[in-house]
Amino acid sequence: QVQLVESGGGLVQAGGSLRLSCAASGRTFSDLSMGWFRQAPGKEREFVASWSGGSTYYTESVKGRFTISGDNAKNTVYLQMNSLKPEDTAVYYCAGSRLRVVVVIADLYHYWGQGTQVTVSA
Repeated sequence: QVQLVESGGGLVQAGGSLRLSCAASGRTFSDLSMGWFRQAPGKEREFVASWSGGSTYYTESVKGRFTISGDNAKNTVYLQMNSLKPEDTAVYYCAGSRLRVVVVIADLYHYWGQGTQVTVSA
């Protein structure tokens, strides 16, 4: 079983930055592809970014602002978020998939973290 623990959320003003971290344990990190999803109040969970062995993919609304990266030595995936907007406010979830390719569909992820709140004030 894989455990994922997110950290780094918080309150930031519009235009600011945050870096989310997701530490994985219980399985070799390099055997997984990793992703970030978010869920705003009253909305469905949506894909944000995915990372697999250096390959990345982003949802259109965060391209050029967010960067996903992974550190195999630390079993950790990061989401660097710059130029944050109020519409980025959500609970952000880290997810891991055994498919080992970039994955954008939530149902194809096998492991989920508990989520971390990101709030961007105007």
